[in-house]
Amino acid sequence: MSDLLRATPAELADLVRPLLPGAHEFSEAQTLEAFALGAWTGVVEPGDAVGGVVRSLLGPTVGLRLVLEAAVGHDDPLAGLLAGALVEAGATRDDVERLDLVRALTRWRPRLETSVILRSFRTATVVGSRLLVPGTPLWPEALDDLGHHAPVALWARGPASVPAPTSSIAIVGSRAATAYGEQVSAELAGGVADRGLAVVSGAAYGIDGAAHRAALAASATTVAVMAGGVDHLYPAGHDALLRRVIETGLMISEAPCGGKPSRWRFLQRNRLIAALTAATVVVEAGGRSGSLNTAAHAQSLGRPVGAVPGPVTSPSSVGCHALIRSGLAECVTGADEVLALAGVSTDLVVASYEGRRLDPETMRVLDALSTTATRETDELAVASGLSLETVRDVLAELDLSGAARRSGSGWRRVRGRRDG
Repeated sequence: MSDLLRATPAELADLVRPLLPGAHEFSEAQTLEAFALGAWTGVVEPGDAVGGVVRSLLGPTVGLRLVLEAAVGHDDPLAGLLAGALVEAGATRDDVERLDLVRALTRWRPRLETSVILRSFRTATVVGSRLLVPGTPLWPEALDDLGHHAPVALWARGPASVPAPTSSIAIVGSRAATAYGEQVSAELAGGVADRGLAVVSGAAYGIDGAAHRAALAASATTVAVMAGGVDHLYPAGHDALLRRVIETGLMISEAPCGGKPSRWRFLQRNRLIAALTAATVVVEAGGRSGSLNTAAHAQSLGRPVGAVPGPVTSPSSVGCHALIRSGLAECVTGADEVLALAGVSTDLVVASYEGRRLDPETMRVLDALSTTATRETDELAVASGLSLETVRDVLAELDLSGAARRSGSGWRRVRGRRDG
């Protein structure tokens, strides 16, 4: 018998409670379910549909107990025990047969070692991770669109919450990015960040790293979706970058602490990037780039996809050109086009698109603002030739429309289309 089955509810609750935001509001049953969900993240690989069926029909706690009873301590897994429970819960025998439970239990069994599961919880506590589970306020409901392929739970590090899809953009692309690709990635990420949107990416070298850095430079939220556990800052060359993300943004993974990144997990985490955002933008991609996999997940979810064109001679843009040529992605060349793709706009951008000119006072304040340097209100008054009172009134309107943003004690202009 597994040691987990011998553990008391109080012992399991003590392990998971430090990881749960708002744990004092959880009932004992909810706390034990959260433990079960956290344990499931180490038992199944991301996107395991059989595990999803077991949890949905039996519940995470009962499902985990039956899997332990069926798989641990036997030469051959007792698939009939689990199959019978699934039929009693409403599955047909044909459905259960298609699940191939013997194969599922066999692949799960090596990961049902009690010490490994318990160590992942203890490590998560040490590194300050949080466990986000479905049905709680901090759970990103957009992930439920993935159905049985939705993550069991999420492990998170960092002060930020997972942003709503309507306020976040995925910017992805090749690890072997060109200087052009990194520049465009930074400009797009900076532009959408300056409009108050979060930037979501995968923390890889190249395009991902450029996007995260630009969002951090704009003091915006950035979310790094990892292929391994959040205790492992990967790749090693992004150690400093990921520590900055953890300080102000958010690092998330469906793999528990101790989980190692692998090619399969990189591909699977791409579905989370696509599901968590309003649109996915591919900046550079070779013909077999993993970012094309992210675009495919976005398309399957009905999320819009954008692609940045590059030099026709560049192998790093072959994938982007293929997406545009096939009609699977829209051509995007700037932050405003990304916002339009995602269905996000501001009054000032709309006014610009419709050809309406802004009043002279607004134009003068916009001219005085910088997208990179913070300007104090009195500096803007001098530069624009307007009174302090007028500048304050205009800044309030620009702030409401998203065309300007307060930064510390001063103001910056949002990157993007020049209005007017």
